[in-house]
Amino acid sequence: MTAHSQRRLETPLTEGVACELRAGDAVLLSGVILTGRDAAHRRLIETLDRGESLPVSLTNQIIFYVGPSPAPPGRPIGAAGPTTAGRMDAFAPRLIAECGLRGMIGKGARREVIRQACRDYGAVYFGAIGGLGALLGQRVTDAEVLAYPDLGPEAIYRFTVRDFPLIVVNDTMGGDYYSAGRALFARSAEGCDRLAL
Repeated sequence: MTAHSQRRLETPLTEGVACELRAGDAVLLSGVILTGRDAAHRRLIETLDRGESLPVSLTNQIIFYVGPSPAPPGRPIGAAGPTTAGRMDAFAPRLIAECGLRGMIGKGARREVIRQACRDYGAVYFGAIGGLGALLGQRVTDAEVLAYPDLGPEAIYRFTVRDFPLIVVNDTMGGDYYSAGRALFARSAEGCDRLAL
């Protein structure tokens, strides 16, 4: 694995900026992002299937796969830990290709269909650490429900975030941070095995 950069990014995330990012880059993200999980994604796709306009524009937007916990006094939300991104793999490629979705935030690896969509349409997948839900929630300075309020915490929110810590997992060039990490570990383990002989 090569040395990675640390970046401060502001939303919206343009294709040009997305194409500069590389798997493994550390990012502090500030600005407006959207939220949505399985139920919201399903409704978005159903809306597209009916030929209707989406309730929110996804052009150059980033969707955070999260269902925030209730807000404590004086805060816009509570904890905001990422959910498993693979649950959105059936929906995200179409949102990327047809609606201009530029970025996704979640936890865990993505399937090849997502990696291909990132390559084809200039999108990126960011990883967030699941155990940092309380910290991530503190980086949200404002939250407003934009669509599907009946879904409760799984509604589509508009979050305003400041210095939201992320890692680029899948980039526009086909880079995959998790695969690179596993390969590095395998090489290290092989070297240790030889030393033990």
